[in-house]
Amino acid sequence: MRVRTRDPMTGNDVLDRVRAPFVIEGQGTGALKICLESERSRQRYLAIPVRRPRACSLTLYREIADDETILWD
Repeated sequence: MRVRTRDPMTGNDVLDRVRAPFVIEGQGTGALKICLESERSRQRYLAIPVRRPRACSLTLYREIADDETILWD
């Protein structure tokens, strides 16, 4: 498991990896443990919406490509 010790919400380094709140993303050897400065940072991180594969720009383009109400340059 990889460990990230920089809080993604604050940008600060987490010094106490043992007692710090954390989130584990992924599974097995590819898992990533993200250490956070505080429980508040952890809750803010968990509140970020998960991106759906359907939301990628190529998928969105395919959905609107034939829409005659959209003007293309």
